[in-house]
Amino acid sequence: MHARSVLPALLAAATLTLTGCGSDSGAPAGDAAGTDGSTTTSAPATAEAGSATAAAVPEALRFTGTTIDGKRFDGATLAGKPTVLWFWAPWCPKCKDQGPETAKVAKEFEGKANVVGVAGLDKPAAMKDFVASAKVGAFPNLSDEPGDIWKKFEITEQSTYVVLDKDGKTVFTGNLPAGKGLADKVSKLVG
Repeated sequence: MHARSVLPALLAAATLTLTGCGSDSGAPAGDAAGTDGSTTTSAPATAEAGSATAAAVPEALRFTGTTIDGKRFDGATLAGKPTVLWFWAPWCPKCKDQGPETAKVAKEFEGKANVVGVAGLDKPAAMKDFVASAKVGAFPNLSDEPGDIWKKFEITEQSTYVVLDKDGKTVFTGNLPAGKGLADKVSKLVG
């Protein structure tokens, strides 16, 4: 009989604990963002991007990762601005050709739009070498060795751009040879 009276109390406590965890991260309980025990919230995006990001972080930006330099990265910090996610692989010649234009767009729209590289399909050392040789270190590049971010955006091949508007809605997914046309896509989103 004692087990019957304790079980409902344990279930209620577990429900409250799970609900509290989801609230702290700004993501629903069980969502990929915030489930690693971190205390990162969407507050950095609000502080960086202003009051436009006071609303909830869009689902598309609810991801975390690690930069090629080993620093934690939270997609929530991108909220409120158009964002370019550039999915590349270190051994890909098309990706290397896209590097200069991608870096140019990142510099041209700095403070108005985000550009983030998402490297996969190789090891971190090769990713670091690519960033140095392609001269794309002026913007964040994530090491997505397990492919979690690639899977989230349903990317099946390297040298793919995903362009999101300020609300996190995908407005373009595809390859842009040598990055040509990327600036036009971003320009339309920043006004």
